[in-house]
Amino acid sequence: IAVEGCAHGDLDNIYATLQRLEESENIKIDLLICCGDFQAVRNENDLDSMACPVNFRTMNTFWKYYSGEEVAPVPTLFIGGNHEASNYLWELYYGGWVAPKIFFMGFAGVIKFGSVRIGGLSGIFKAHDYYSGHYERAPYNKSDIRSIYHIREYDVHKLKQIKEPLDIFISHDWPRGITAFGNSKKLLRDKPFFESEVKQGTLGSRAAEELLKQLKPSYWFSAHLHTKFAALVQHGEDGPVTKFLALDKCLPGRNFLQVLEIESDAGPHEIHYDEEWLAITRAYNPVLPLSRKPAKLMAEPPDLEGHRQWVRKRLEEVHMKPFDFRPTVPSYVPTQRQTISVEALLQFLELSYLLDSSPESGTPMRSPISSMTRVYDPYGIILGDTDNDS
Repeated sequence: IAVEGCAHGDLDNIYATLQRLEESENIKIDLLICCGDFQAVRNENDLDSMACPVNFRTMNTFWKYYSGEEVAPVPTLFIGGNHEASNYLWELYYGGWVAPKIFFMGFAGVIKFGSVRIGGLSGIFKAHDYYSGHYERAPYNKSDIRSIYHIREYDVHKLKQIKEPLDIFISHDWPRGITAFGNSKKLLRDKPFFESEVKQGTLGSRAAEELLKQLKPSYWFSAHLHTKFAALVQHGEDGPVTKFLALDKCLPGRNFLQVLEIESDAGPHEIHYDEEWLAITRAYNPVLPLSRKPAKLMAEPPDLEGHRQWVRKRLEEVHMKPFDFRPTVPSYVPTQRQTISVEALLQFLELSYLLDSSPESGTPMRSPISSMTRVYDPYGIILGDTDNDS
């Protein structure tokens, strides 16, 4: 598995690096994981939904893979960061294909690649938006274009319901306090302006810190701060260990890529949705907050086992693999906001499409999906913007 830091839309160079690595080391890479700032920009209209100064808004190379001009040489999995085509990623809130062989994990999600179980959380943490609902709708104003990628309690709460072990977890910003478990002196030599936050223990995401302590994955990968940093987190005296690694952005001479071997069952190595996560998604979808109001989270956990049995039975009933989604439309159609992969997932779970709902009322602006219908900087981003989102 290859892990990459901030992609910044530079897929041509990332894939070329992987292919050179395969040739020089005589290895085969089965999966590429990107830790945010992926920039799935399909066309110039998508640039209007990306939070960065106008002079940094460039198409880069993702559009080639979206249009079919190029095909990813290796299955690719990514989460969102704070410089994204947020209009497109919101359409795929639950996760889905952004291009052939390139899969977005959603605002929060768990998938399986073969037998390897991978969780992810998109966005960055900002305390003032954490308890808000997902109220932003395109076209975004100057505030919403930033707040849309701020992590929400609702999505973190769903991830906290996970009980089965995770092999890998991905976040864009680092878990808060992670620097205490690695070589912080070297980090501060490379990034001296982090000194105050490192000493105060405030560098990173509170939400990611909570998830790290609860989920205890074998590996945790992050990006965002444009530097390489490794740490080992021991969970209790006799508990498991999480190997943490943050990586840089894709630039010559930077530590933006790491390849590692993870034990897995024999293939086929394909991306599939996770049964436990489907049950969590189905259980919590009725309280998905679509206005500024906080989510009305349940005082008592829902009957996840009941939802899981429903998911398992549904799989048996339809006699199909509902996780093999078709790619989205080969060319952008502005009126087709609902993408094929999301529609297929929601039909499988017998859930209505809510993502176009009015942020004030939460009322769906389209009819529920019938359960009987099957639809098969450049690279540098400046650090000091108005939201202080690096």
